[in-house]
Amino acid sequence: MPRYKNLEPTAAFWSWRDGAACIGHEDLFYSLEEESKGARRKKEDQAKAICAGCPVFDTCRTFALETKELYGVWGGLTEADRHRIAGRHRTG
Repeated sequence: MPRYKNLEPTAAFWSWRDGAACIGHEDLFYSLEEESKGARRKKEDQAKAICAGCPVFDTCRTFALETKELYGVWGGLTEADRHRIAGRHRTG
């Protein structure tokens, strides 16, 4: 049973992110629609490198998969990675 089934966006709910390695690097974890694929991939690779040493890596990845997070790099997974795992096809 997913742990994040009944989401309540409170400070306590998000407290697991307080020690995340991505804090201060948020610009690498989300891409703008107008960014080229090359620029997007470069940012995603940099984000994944930060994720690799993150103390909340597993929690972040689980959260993204269980909540079907659509955007950004979470737990070392890109949007495309999560779509592939879920059996969906990315359309944009």
